[in-house]
Amino acid sequence: MARVTVEDCIDKVDNRFELVLLAGHRARQISQGAPITVPRDNDKNPVVALREIADETLSPDDLKEDLIHSLQKHVEVDEPEADGEAIADQTGNAVAATDADDAEENVTFDRMTEEDLLAGIEGLVPPEKSDDY
Repeated sequence: MARVTVEDCIDKVDNRFELVLLAGHRARQISQGAPITVPRDNDKNPVVALREIADETLSPDDLKEDLIHSLQKHVEVDEPEADGEAIADQTGNAVAATDADDAEENVTFDRMTEEDLLAGIEGLVPPEKSDDY
């Protein structure tokens, strides 16, 4: 069947498992309408994919990158930092980066002393016990 083709591909892709993944991915691409780079010769898509890898008409590294990209569900895009540029705050207003730094310094929190905390805890009423538990 495709034994000769697989043996030819091992020189290009060292790991047989990776070869299966790449050939399967390429066969799916062919079945979805991607143009083939070798004559079909009445072969099925997996054999055509193996022949493309063996003849080096497709780079295994490019196939690997395409396979990884197709399996990713969330692709992070690297965006430049916002130094010196306008930063949008939660309300949608544009705020300069230096103003954002000043706004962070002006944040205040409610402070509670230990005595206030103990008084609050003592004022709590325990839940009524029931026979269910």
